[in-house]
Amino acid sequence: MIGRLRGVLLEKTAPEVLIECGGIGYEVTMPMTSIYALPELNEEAIIYTHFVVREDAQLLYGFANKVERKLFRLVIKVNGVGPKLGLAILSSMSADQFVSCVNHDDLTTIVKIPGVGKKTAERLLIEMRDRLKDWQTGGDASSSEGFTLNVQQTDNYVSNAKGDATNALVSLGYSQQQADKAIKSIFSADKSSEDLIRDALKAML
Repeated sequence: MIGRLRGVLLEKTAPEVLIECGGIGYEVTMPMTSIYALPELNEEAIIYTHFVVREDAQLLYGFANKVERKLFRLVIKVNGVGPKLGLAILSSMSADQFVSCVNHDDLTTIVKIPGVGKKTAERLLIEMRDRLKDWQTGGDASSSEGFTLNVQQTDNYVSNAKGDATNALVSLGYSQQQADKAIKSIFSADKSSEDLIRDALKAML
């Protein structure tokens, strides 16, 4: 089991990053909430991971802190919810925001997450209620060793930022039409791809 990576961040193309540890480059898929917290390229980062082995692939999911990873592991235990949907949930909202939705039976917000229909949303609310009854919100969910919140603009090419943001939304489960419409509604030339993704996700919830 690979539980933690510490190394140099080489690539960051949401929702995937490439981090080099001891001369080995690990491809890690991360929710947007964690990608927002990554340092700049060529800087050291620490990522907490969840390793998934399938017949056709070995996948590594990464998180900014143990709290996000814990919630991810709880969510994917729900019947009908796999890692891809868990990733979409944590890309659309923070761990504490999701817990708040569960505590308040906020079905309306949950069904707006790509890939979550009404039945899945209801199942999430029911099954997660007991699992999250002792969850402490407002704790260290936004902090993690090796990460500092950094959403500074890093992409000087507007067209690339727009394309990268659109591709990221499609990877998270939104249709091409939904992604194009969302990016268009919040687009500004001074925004990085991460800013565009974050604002688009907020606009769709």
